[in-house]
Amino acid sequence: MSESLVRLQSHLKSVAADKIKSSQIALGELTVEVNPQDLLEVATLLRDDDGSHFEQLIDLCGVDYLAYGDSEWETGGSGFARGVSREFSFDGEEPQEKPAFEGKRFAVVIHLLSLKHNQRLRVKVYCDDNDFPMVDSVVEIWNSANWFEREAFDMYGIMFNGHPDLRRILTDYGFVGHPFRKDFPLIGHVDMRYDEDLKRVVYEPVSIESRILVPRVIRNQNSKAEQ
Repeated sequence: MSESLVRLQSHLKSVAADKIKSSQIALGELTVEVNPQDLLEVATLLRDDDGSHFEQLIDLCGVDYLAYGDSEWETGGSGFARGVSREFSFDGEEPQEKPAFEGKRFAVVIHLLSLKHNQRLRVKVYCDDNDFPMVDSVVEIWNSANWFEREAFDMYGIMFNGHPDLRRILTDYGFVGHPFRKDFPLIGHVDMRYDEDLKRVVYEPVSIESRILVPRVIRNQNSKAEQ
């Protein structure tokens, strides 16, 4: 275990003990968890405190824990499938129910770099509301978070309170859903095409036939070492 990480962990506990929910050193990395209501205060401290001095945000992403820890995908008749359940459908098809989940489903993970101390830190924040996940924006603290937060909003549907321009960044503005959620159909909800007569993009009910794209592979469970 790195002595510098142990010192950093001890320092953060001393300056923000009541704000840091937990901290853990694993695989050569330090991760701290903070509550959503304490994020801005802790982020400001991490940037300005001379003992931490994390002046650069190098990454921010969303995490969906809906299927966390599942070792296998659901299997169909011809292969493995994932992300195929949906809340609504077209052409009278019955929608599939959303999978049940207990606990906090969404989290925001921030990766920080201190050029002064040559150290890295991971900050994790769980969203309190699974139906409307939201945390405070850290754009005012690290302006590099701007597009990262837009991506997390676009892909996961996580809202960032106080973001100056929170809109989609990878999908179309009329896109329905958030692709990185586990309840999104692989074939999508709608087809998009350019109509020559109307001279604009139009959306229509999806026409792609639902199918499993990942081939099913049957492997021998007994290795040579066991034989």
